[in-house]
Amino acid sequence: MQGGDKYCDSIIVDKQVEAGIEELCDLAPVHNAGHLRGLRAVDALMPETPQVCVFDNAFHSTMPDYAYLYAIPYDLYTKYHVRRYGFHGTSHRYVSQRVCEYLGRDIKTQRIITCHIGNGASISAVKFGKCVDTSMGLTPLAGLMMGSRSGDIDPSAVTYLMEKLGKQPQEMADYLNKESGVMGITGISSDMREIESAAAEGNERAQLALNMYNYRIKKYIGAYAAAMGGVDIIVWTAGVGENQTGTRIDACSDLEFLGIKIDPEANKVRGKEAIISTPDSKVTVCVIPTDEESVIARDTMKLVQEAKK
Repeated sequence: MQGGDKYCDSIIVDKQVEAGIEELCDLAPVHNAGHLRGLRAVDALMPETPQVCVFDNAFHSTMPDYAYLYAIPYDLYTKYHVRRYGFHGTSHRYVSQRVCEYLGRDIKTQRIITCHIGNGASISAVKFGKCVDTSMGLTPLAGLMMGSRSGDIDPSAVTYLMEKLGKQPQEMADYLNKESGVMGITGISSDMREIESAAAEGNERAQLALNMYNYRIKKYIGAYAAAMGGVDIIVWTAGVGENQTGTRIDACSDLEFLGIKIDPEANKVRGKEAIISTPDSKVTVCVIPTDEESVIARDTMKLVQEAKK
């Protein structure tokens, strides 16, 4: 659920919160409207049962203004709340905390790059326990190349294509969200497993898509290492990040200047917690399966228990 800049933490739902979520429907019309219907249905059926909202962008609310603002007239932020919000926040929050538990390190001393790479994908820079930047923006369309989303694109290319294709704003948004990305480049699928198979069989556009996909991940890793003044840990998570060994090794290649060395044998792991960097790598690279549900459950239990006191 999109909490905009109104909700920076999980919260127990009341009528005021419902109204706040409704006010934010312009920012996330599909997600917020659907969640709102669910909240109201449960309230009608079980009025005495507390409900909790866990906002997908809340973890990113610690970003500094120079990271979340766009270089457009400032009034567009104050009037219409146009800024970078980021998504996958519960996942980035979970894996950044979990990797420090796994490695026995204090999160307040670590510079972490969390790579949530799935059909939807985002990367976050987590410095000393707080998110300082993330790749998704006002909507989940920004940032990395994804299964069917374009990721970063020149805004003028969008208006140019709208004119050439005769598309209205919503049609163009659907085109960039549902017909672009890996699907758009290959014309085959948005599933990276199918793309890897096609590339192995010699499909040139599948190989092009893989090259584009992994290159953009690499660029964000480099950018966020610079933004934090270095990096101590890189975390791979979500469907592709946890299972596609080729993506991990390709995206981390040529990053030895940052102290990143991947162990090819250790990298063969799929879907379980593991260190995949070499013992002498200055940056520890890990696979940590995400568990967004546990974050939601813990926040819910904590808030409900506190409300009973």
